[in-house]
Amino acid sequence: MFDVLIAGGGMVGLSLAALLPPSLRICVVDRFPMPGNDAPLPQPSFDGRSTALSFSSVQILKAVGVWERVAPIAEPIYSVHVSEKERLGSTLMTAKEKGWETLGFVVENAWLGRALLELIRQKTNVTLACPKQVKKLAPKSSHVCAELAGNDGQSEQVNAKLVVIADGAGSSLCQQLGIAMQVENYHHSAIVANVQIEKPHLGVAFERFTRDGPLALLPLMALKDSEHRSQQRSALIWTLPTDKADAVLSLDDQAFVDRLQVQFGQRLGRFIKVGKRQSYPLSLSTAKEQIRKHVVVLGNAAHTLHPVAGQGFNLALRDCFALSNVLQSAQMSGCSLGDLSVLDEYEQQQSRDQEMTRWFSDKLPAWFSHQNLPTHMVSRLGFLSLALMPDVRGQLIDFAAGLRKV
Repeated sequence: MFDVLIAGGGMVGLSLAALLPPSLRICVVDRFPMPGNDAPLPQPSFDGRSTALSFSSVQILKAVGVWERVAPIAEPIYSVHVSEKERLGSTLMTAKEKGWETLGFVVENAWLGRALLELIRQKTNVTLACPKQVKKLAPKSSHVCAELAGNDGQSEQVNAKLVVIADGAGSSLCQQLGIAMQVENYHHSAIVANVQIEKPHLGVAFERFTRDGPLALLPLMALKDSEHRSQQRSALIWTLPTDKADAVLSLDDQAFVDRLQVQFGQRLGRFIKVGKRQSYPLSLSTAKEQIRKHVVVLGNAAHTLHPVAGQGFNLALRDCFALSNVLQSAQMSGCSLGDLSVLDEYEQQQSRDQEMTRWFSDKLPAWFSHQNLPTHMVSRLGFLSLALMPDVRGQLIDFAAGLRKV
């Protein structure tokens, strides 16, 4: 009998396991094998996806002792430059105007995942069941019975007072339990890649709105080539209508960087080369039930967002932080972790944060993509407010930093 079974050992599942108190017996199940203890740390790479960590996310990672493992590879964001293609004007939101050292950091996912895994392996209360898959959940009156299947075809039964579903978007476990999703298809896709740039990024994250969708470039740590020359890098998230994204994705490397140059401009100089490109479809999806008795849904299984504001993992980490605090309080007061009253407290705490973050991530690209005059006038007024009104700009910085909850 485990206290908490986490179905999904990605960054969200491992983050929750790191945050939960050591007095709880935890099992993390993932269908992929985890790197061994003697496996080398991942090195900075020209390829691979990255995550922008907000100010509040960094504070959470510091609290659990993960940040010191991540900091050597984390690239600070000192400012965010917002512009609109074919329109005059731009605005710059800086850490300095808030009295902060940084607005956040960009970390390569491989490094962050390995740092979380190293921490988890030091916890004697956590069992890693990998590679295994939760094939079936059978809710009982006092717990949930889970069937785990290994790659060898063997299965075993384990019980847990609480099951956390964190197995990603399109969760098979949610489907199995009849937890429906509310989905709005954006009919856009995000192209993700690392690009080598001519000029140093100086810790500036760029958000550029085009007719087809937003284009973001996030600062990454520079690499050294074979001759020890510095290669400046940024992480690209380029949103396009799906048919255009497919066409752009099929271009050769030089044609791709040429197309990117036209859309972004010269603020980072020339785009020199692009690494491995990946594309994924975009939608706004929300689980219609995030809690049931003995069950919680977290991460992309609970909500997927438009990447324009970089809030997906940051929101999930705040959810993990809130859930951990609620479960710790429940344990101290003698309540069962899976009681609906306990889980309802978590949902009430996070509902406003989730609602605001979903709304903002959904509306921001829409404000700048519509070409009809009334909508465009509203977007321009909002853009001018960012440029001219420090209070408005400061509130947006607070929102992006996740300070409404932490």
